[in-house]
Amino acid sequence: MKFKDLADKKILILGFGKEGKATREFLQMFVPTAAVSIADQKDGSDYLAGLDRYDVVIKAPGIPKSLLSVPYTTATNIFFANTKGYTIGVTGSKGKSTTASLLYAILKKDGKNVHLVGNIGNPMLTALCKEQNSETVYVIELSSYQLDDILYSPRISLITNEFPEHMDYHGCVESYWEAKERIVARATRDDYLIYNSDYPRLVRLAKTTKAKAIPFVTELPFDDTHIRLLGGHNRDNIRAAVTAAGLLNIPPATMAKTVAGFRGLPHRLELVGTYHSISFYDDAISTTPESAICAIESFPSVGAILLGGQDRGYDFSRLGKLIAKRRIGTIVLFPDSGESIYRTIIDASYAPAHVLRTDKMEEAVSFVYAHAPKDSVCLLSNASPSYSLWENFEKKGDLFAQFVRKHSSGS
Repeated sequence: MKFKDLADKKILILGFGKEGKATREFLQMFVPTAAVSIADQKDGSDYLAGLDRYDVVIKAPGIPKSLLSVPYTTATNIFFANTKGYTIGVTGSKGKSTTASLLYAILKKDGKNVHLVGNIGNPMLTALCKEQNSETVYVIELSSYQLDDILYSPRISLITNEFPEHMDYHGCVESYWEAKERIVARATRDDYLIYNSDYPRLVRLAKTTKAKAIPFVTELPFDDTHIRLLGGHNRDNIRAAVTAAGLLNIPPATMAKTVAGFRGLPHRLELVGTYHSISFYDDAISTTPESAICAIESFPSVGAILLGGQDRGYDFSRLGKLIAKRRIGTIVLFPDSGESIYRTIIDASYAPAHVLRTDKMEEAVSFVYAHAPKDSVCLLSNASPSYSLWENFEKKGDLFAQFVRKHSSGS
């Protein structure tokens, strides 16, 4: 909705987290004549009552659209309706934060007026309040929640990969994929889709979209011997960011310098430290079996892995076979999905030497110190969401690092 469509309206902000607060500040600045109210799940189970009393409802991404019986809009749609800047939307099941952050760093290094916004934690409407002109560039991380009801397409849409996730929100994997692919639903022939050609569904999307479809570059246009990011999945993230930067005519030398200095984001194969000849890596962002597989494949020798969390019914069979093939001997299993993962390891005809079932991170770390082989890697890469035990993946990763350091001198 345009600014003028919000003037003098009774507006309800539905969901008052970080984005909701940014939406209120935006409305106060640009639509001072609007009467703004707030409703949030913390207000009680009837927070969705009386929505029809408002002219406009602005829904937070975390509230499924199926719960609403009235027309609504979102902060994402308001942003796209009102920005004059150049928009680059980044989505995918995994890797979107790393890809978006790296692309942002490359464009910043080139001197562009660029903002990193969206699902990564910087509300789009906050950045819009500071927009200078049409030369402003936005790198926007877009979740499936934000894309589920989007009415616009970015100038450049980038999809890192696609595999099942967030089925609790979308209902089924097909609805999840449809939400992701809606990023190009309104694209024109003047727009672009950058995609990972390793995924057949994205190849099919590339053939049907109106946007100019460009696969990730196969070779980086610079010497890649100084890359710090680990793993083949991160190589894909680099290829994605470089492909997008190329569309904006960024010199390869700028890309090379930025990539060489890019250390990655917290909780994404982040080295906590090497203690007693065990290298501890925090990959708390891992919430699917596919992401845990990528983590294991990033190292020649994984001696211990911490697995399990909220059970969303994922198929762990490929993960179990890989753990069996790599003979990972020290396994920690957290509820609720830990047992499901363990059954796939046993089904792959492998019985790990040391197995701990626990709901305590400190006990898990102490167990690893006692049993992981020397000169190996310990991975916190749970293959499941965190919510069975932890508030979010950041809290889980912070606890892991805290106890790794605490026990480093006494084990």
